[in-house]
Amino acid sequence: MNERLAEARAVAGMALPALRALAGAGALKPLPPRRALQAARAARALGLGAAGGCAVSAARDPDGLAVIDERGTLTFAELDARAERIAAGLRGELGVTGSRPPRDLAVMCRNHRGFVEAMLTASRLGADLLLLNTDFPGPQLGEPPAGAATLDALAASRAPTPPAPPTPGSLVILSSGTTGAPKGAAREPSASATLGPLTSLLEQMTPHARDPIVIGPPIFHGFGLAFLGLALFIGAPVVLCRRFDPLAALEAVATHRATHLVGVPVMLQRILALPPDERARHDTSTLRAVGSAGAPLAPDVATAFMDAFGDVLFNLYGSTEVGFASLAGPADLRAAPGTVGRPPRGTTMKVLDVGGRELPPGVTGRVFVGSGLVFDGYTAGGSREVVNGLMSIGDVGHMDAAGRLFVDGRDDDMILSGGENVYPQEVEDALAGHPQLADAAVIGVEDPDFGQRLRAFVVPQGDETVTEAALADYLRERLARYKLPREIVVLDEIPRNPTGKVLKRRLRESG
Repeated sequence: MNERLAEARAVAGMALPALRALAGAGALKPLPPRRALQAARAARALGLGAAGGCAVSAARDPDGLAVIDERGTLTFAELDARAERIAAGLRGELGVTGSRPPRDLAVMCRNHRGFVEAMLTASRLGADLLLLNTDFPGPQLGEPPAGAATLDALAASRAPTPPAPPTPGSLVILSSGTTGAPKGAAREPSASATLGPLTSLLEQMTPHARDPIVIGPPIFHGFGLAFLGLALFIGAPVVLCRRFDPLAALEAVATHRATHLVGVPVMLQRILALPPDERARHDTSTLRAVGSAGAPLAPDVATAFMDAFGDVLFNLYGSTEVGFASLAGPADLRAAPGTVGRPPRGTTMKVLDVGGRELPPGVTGRVFVGSGLVFDGYTAGGSREVVNGLMSIGDVGHMDAAGRLFVDGRDDDMILSGGENVYPQEVEDALAGHPQLADAAVIGVEDPDFGQRLRAFVVPQGDETVTEAALADYLRERLARYKLPREIVVLDEIPRNPTGKVLKRRLRESG
């Protein structure tokens, strides 16, 4: 009872700003009695999850576009109807329910309507949904049997409509696995948990019903998935492409008059690397917000992107385990280009020392976050360290006097070189500003004299030729001597996972 009371109070405290933000996004508007009743029934039956959000949007704006992909378009009414039929087929023909085994569903899918339909189906059944990385090899997963049902076949099912799920299913997202095997992170966010972050995103990034959102990152992971959920909830169409291409992204913005574009930093770098005349051929003046997340956004990249596309850039920060932790808008990124900003509504963020005490501005420590979006634990057991109700995000950083957070690096990436603490991210940020480099990554390696040292990997821009000596001179002007990498390796490509994170274990293996 106390938990329910606390939940009710938390929702009530967020209600007024949330209602204002939803009204501003066009998600609250007067409806004809029949549609209003349909929306109320959908919300009561399916809750505030993905299926409920889509069903409410279908009642509110049935002819509004929901998904745009290589197969064409789906309206919210069409998407909602297909999800209902697919759920009916899975339950009636394959026995999948959310109340008894088999309760679990897994989806391995690139960015197209099939993913959206699978997610909505699981939500309608109350099944637990495991989102699989599309980089997983076939032998690791097992191959589908011959004659396996397709989504199109299930959508034609005449099985009875499944009842509303007795309990919501959980969503299991795999960690990035950049340093080891990916781990499943399960969460069942409540209404109060999602209301605060949702309100902050609506207030600051101003998405609106019927305004297209181009999603670049994989929607099987947190960043892309969050904006998919946001779009379903407010009634905005998502523009999806199986693989990211920088020119195609600009074409999508221009063709669909998109107001929002989301991408990981390397995607923004690839857009910036396009010849200026190619960028200029596509009208991106409709963009109100471009969201970056999933990996560190180098200060020089943030500034260059805003110089090219206007002050529309937002840097979002979080993790699979703690969810959405902070947001920096254009004003913050102009004033302090390296910042990840401040926490959204309903979220607490602190920098703590090894004893769990909060550190003053300018002092580096471990970053801890508290909110209702913190995950429920890894599916194989275990969790992250918690101090006074706040969970470690796994990074070290510092606050400035304005309360903005700066991430200095991963807490397990720090190396001790000649008695000095060094974080590779600072060197990566410096290299990102070099005009002849398309990409860079830095790792720590063992050193017989200094204990550890930095090794940098760089990718030249186009046909550019760069030398280790020239790069060393460039860094020497920007970094303290003890932070300079002892060696710089030129590569054709930095290994990254689909969400843009550097696969540092592969760099270490490459020698």
